[in-house]
Amino acid sequence: MRNPTLDTDRLCDRIDRLDMDVRAFVAEPDRRERLRAEAAETAARHSGSSAEPPLYGIAVGVKDIIRVDGLPTRAGSEVPAEALTGPQAVVVDRLRAAGALVAGKTVTAEFAVLAPGPTRNPHNLEHSPGGSSSGSAAAVAAGMVELAIGTQTVGSVIRPAAFCGVVGYKPTHGRIPVAGVIDNAPTLDTVGVFAPDVAGAARAAAVLCDGWRDAAAYDRPPVLGVPDGPYLRRADDEALAAFERQVERLADAGFPVRRVPFMADYEEIVRQQFLVNRYEVARVHADWFPRYERYYREETAAAIRQGHGVARADYEGALRHRDEFRARLPHTMDEAGADLWIMPAAPGPAPRGIATTGSSIMNLPWSYAGAPALTVPADRAADGLPLGLQVTAAPGADEYLIARCAAIESAVAG
Repeated sequence: MRNPTLDTDRLCDRIDRLDMDVRAFVAEPDRRERLRAEAAETAARHSGSSAEPPLYGIAVGVKDIIRVDGLPTRAGSEVPAEALTGPQAVVVDRLRAAGALVAGKTVTAEFAVLAPGPTRNPHNLEHSPGGSSSGSAAAVAAGMVELAIGTQTVGSVIRPAAFCGVVGYKPTHGRIPVAGVIDNAPTLDTVGVFAPDVAGAARAAAVLCDGWRDAAAYDRPPVLGVPDGPYLRRADDEALAAFERQVERLADAGFPVRRVPFMADYEEIVRQQFLVNRYEVARVHADWFPRYERYYREETAAAIRQGHGVARADYEGALRHRDEFRARLPHTMDEAGADLWIMPAAPGPAPRGIATTGSSIMNLPWSYAGAPALTVPADRAADGLPLGLQVTAAPGADEYLIARCAAIESAVAG
């Protein structure tokens, strides 16, 4: 079995060289020494094994709302770190048990809400990498690590993956345990992964997801549904034109494509999702905010105050609306004969500047429904920035989604 200690210096050299500009990682003065010790301990723990564990020696970036033993959790905030301490996250337990090394904490928007960190898009440093899992997406896109962990409440895995030109996978809500992760909105929050390709995401999913099953063999390509209506029209002209090219490539590759009228009530879906999100974020910060309000950035504080204004009855009504939408999603797919949905992963390419993380509007309904989603790099905008194709499935169909996305990835590679 190879010794991962031999790779840690190269890893740290790479991070030192590339992260001066990209700023994907939270600063860690003793990263090299810590990684050498972690690699040596990992090698010793598995020295008697006849085969390498599935993620052996792979360096992983971990979003800084996910607790890691030996590293402080700051959540992109000035709130004192000692207020945010807790047990190591289950997802990190699983990574380390599978032989992975924690390369470091990656930058997050403050408390994974809206206030962006300093990370820049590796494809063009003048543009946003997306959010809130900005550092995780950028670390993979820049080639610093081949796997990173993020979270998605609305669009914080799929959107930055699309902006940075990597694969992002958001499982069905609850498939990866969130214990040890600082909440944003608990009934929406989902741990996800970033990788250079679908194969890398699949390898991580098999380790991290509860009850992962080997994908079955399929004798026909999946039928791809396009959700026509006001939702799809939220993408800009450039993203829609690229999406239509992607649809043509998929059809040419033998994938049946069906246009399905869906989400005529999209504005109401957006409104109800907002109520759920803001109500829950306010409750998550019910203890911290009164004590540490002076440390919060204005975007985060504003979201919490909005949540204070949501009545309990309106929140409960929004939860009922979400349950109805979750039931409607697979029913609509069955009626249309669609196996998967396809759509733009973001309303356009990464915006210029890092004052905003861009819009999550194309990711919102699938997160609201708790459905799995995956984005693959699929095209380039006129300015050369990546554009992603988002593929989603019915809740619980993660194995099917990932298995079929390998062929989709090949068909749309731009």
